[in-house]
Amino acid sequence: MKTGKVLVAEDQGTIRKIIGNMLEGQYEFDLAENGRIAWTLLEKNHDDYYVVVLDREMPEMNGMEVLEQMKMHDQLKSVPVIFQTSLTAENEILEGLEAGAYYYLTKPFNEEQLLSIVKGAYSDFERYKEIQDEVRRNAGVLHMLSLMTKGNMAFQYRTIDECEKLASLLANTCPAPEAIVTGLMELLLNAVEHGNLNISYDEKSALVSKDGWRSEVERRLELPENASKKVDVHFKRTEKEISIYIQDRGKGFDWEQYLEFSTGERAFDNHGRGIAMANKLSFDSVEYLGNGSKVLCIKKIENDGN
Repeated sequence: MKTGKVLVAEDQGTIRKIIGNMLEGQYEFDLAENGRIAWTLLEKNHDDYYVVVLDREMPEMNGMEVLEQMKMHDQLKSVPVIFQTSLTAENEILEGLEAGAYYYLTKPFNEEQLLSIVKGAYSDFERYKEIQDEVRRNAGVLHMLSLMTKGNMAFQYRTIDECEKLASLLANTCPAPEAIVTGLMELLLNAVEHGNLNISYDEKSALVSKDGWRSEVERRLELPENASKKVDVHFKRTEKEISIYIQDRGKGFDWEQYLEFSTGERAFDNHGRGIAMANKLSFDSVEYLGNGSKVLCIKKIENDGN
């Protein structure tokens, strides 16, 4: 059983019960019959919840109001929210994206669809918490590095563990490292999984759904054809900006569609938000070059530093 809880806020008793039955045995969860009860639970137990499933229309406090409160709360603002909506409600999805909800569950849904999107959001938050903890642990020591890196630095990595360590290292040289590290981690992971290891978008969807993504990455890393493949990272810091250049050994991909959050069918997938998060939330600009095997990230520096 997973350690973090899932909170479900749904005013229709039948649907609330169905969702509870689907989550039973997979996750610990709490059920709330309206937004007000959900917010009370979140405020009181903010460290317990890894995923929040919200219906938009609820009495006393609707889903958007709960989301707005979460985004103003230091401990809850990064907890992933899954909105229940219809496939054709692009205006609702756009409103939710602008408010900070990046996961969507289309009505009506079945157990496989619910568990797939919950698993994707839950895994993303687990990884987020791990990398945030590493950033905080290393902040004191790595702050000295940020004072030294006024020129160029070069790195290579190939594994997930190396990716996480490098993301923490580089984030701590940037203003607001806890905001930077989430998007940076996604770009570094993308270079390994999709670039060097050639895991397709659809393949990752299936792997995340079956909880097999990490084991598949590790399996492919051991294949002879991938043994020498590494990702190159070049870091440069000036008085005005930080630039991070990432190059993998892959064939590239159709990157343009991933720079923005999708309001179409991809909004309901269990992954696929990382590049948009990097572009919109972590960096001032993210630019893929050529076929997509190279990406340049820029973060402006105000008042010369952190």
